[in-house]
Amino acid sequence: RFHVAYKQDTDREVSRVLEPGEILPDAEKVRWVRWGEGLSTPPPPEQSIEPDFDDSGWPRRQGSFNGGYGYDRKTDVTMLCLRGKFGVIDPEKVTIYLQSAIPEVHELNLICGMLVSVNRLSRLPSLKDMARNAHISEEEMPFGLLGYPVLMAADILLAKGHLVPVGKDNESHVEITREIARRFNRLYGEVFPVPDVLVGEVGTLVGTDGKAKMSKSLDNCIYLHDDAATVAKRVRSMYTDPARVHADIPGTVEGNPVFTYHDAFNDDKAEVADLKERYGKGTVGDAEVKEKLTAALERFLAPMRERYARFEADPGLVDAILVEGTEKMREIARATMKDVRGAMGLAGSWNRLRRAAERRAKKL
Repeated sequence: RFHVAYKQDTDREVSRVLEPGEILPDAEKVRWVRWGEGLSTPPPPEQSIEPDFDDSGWPRRQGSFNGGYGYDRKTDVTMLCLRGKFGVIDPEKVTIYLQSAIPEVHELNLICGMLVSVNRLSRLPSLKDMARNAHISEEEMPFGLLGYPVLMAADILLAKGHLVPVGKDNESHVEITREIARRFNRLYGEVFPVPDVLVGEVGTLVGTDGKAKMSKSLDNCIYLHDDAATVAKRVRSMYTDPARVHADIPGTVEGNPVFTYHDAFNDDKAEVADLKERYGKGTVGDAEVKEKLTAALERFLAPMRERYARFEADPGLVDAILVEGTEKMREIARATMKDVRGAMGLAGSWNRLRRAAERRAKKL
């Protein structure tokens, strides 16, 4: 379900949900597009913004060297992309690339690291949450994990991104990117756009345990690649109103994860309203509410499973798409770093050295 805002001929901005199969308005009139946040990220308008998504090989390693966080060396990057991206992102409209194959990422990461302080990064609450979930104490936090927002900034700035779709918990990371871009531009000249943040209507989705936000490290998620039986099992185990021990006891809807998911993913709003009313009166049980949620999630996930099946049926297609996207991104990365080195005066030094070496070689 896409939520689009655009200008009408009367110059009045309209914001509404597109119907299935409806064509977007003229790209020049589109202001922004949002897609149901929570299980995915929002793709921008096809003709007005060319988005990039990287398979971030390095961030998964950033706490792994001490055995604590994130990266399994046996993980197949093809399967990660298939399960994590290709069910919801059309590779014909989006550039998907392998971050670890772009050496310019690491060069820009080093430069960005000179433009932000350790104290500034240490104040980010999301990093403390990541370390806590990985069972890493504050004293043992590796520099790579502390510098994760800097690497994220390098990813964004390398593509000269203008709009960054993130969950609410990563909004502060993009603010680091904005600060780095502004500081670089102030010191060396206008090179980077200062990106804006796009947070979906559901900026943060509570986990199925009701205790924290949805997180892979806590395994309190409903994954995009889960089959129907697994989805049903995860929904049945979801946290609800702890004070409601019988179905005839009026329950609380506010803060109830099951209803949070209904609001986010159930396309039958009349059904959601009916369930909320009956739940508050004690005339519907948790079992029925969860069954309805399972059905809604199945409607939401079914098209993605069909896309997975199409990609899985064509061996090598995902690899080919990754190679094509990576080659495209490498060209963009080289151009960006040429601008960066030129602004910083680094390119001139190398060119002078190279020309002097060439002159000397000719005399020998």
